[in-house]
Amino acid sequence: MKLFGNFTMQLTNKKVYLATPYSKFAGGRQQAFHLACKKAMELMDAGAFVFSPIAHSHSIEEEARTVRDGDWWLDQDFAWLKMCDVVAVYKLPGWEESYGVKHEIGFAALRGIPI
Repeated sequence: MKLFGNFTMQLTNKKVYLATPYSKFAGGRQQAFHLACKKAMELMDAGAFVFSPIAHSHSIEEEARTVRDGDWWLDQDFAWLKMCDVVAVYKLPGWEESYGVKHEIGFAALRGIPI
């Protein structure tokens, strides 16, 4: 068992979707990316199989030298989210105002995926 936020969950062999703020994060997108990667590794070390849309998407957007809007990325992310066992929300500053995190939570809630 490992403590994350205010809940304890057995993470071994769970498919975890890591929701984090990004475009509105006060520290900037690069810092949001860095922190998402670190948290993803922490969850992986706890035995989880993690999909972090920020860790995945930031690199692709940077390398492709293109910018897509949040809804475009959410379509990509939801394809993975629907296969996950749980959504872990990384409560970085701004997470409550994050457009993406709000939609990820809503998508998960409609499908009965624990948050």
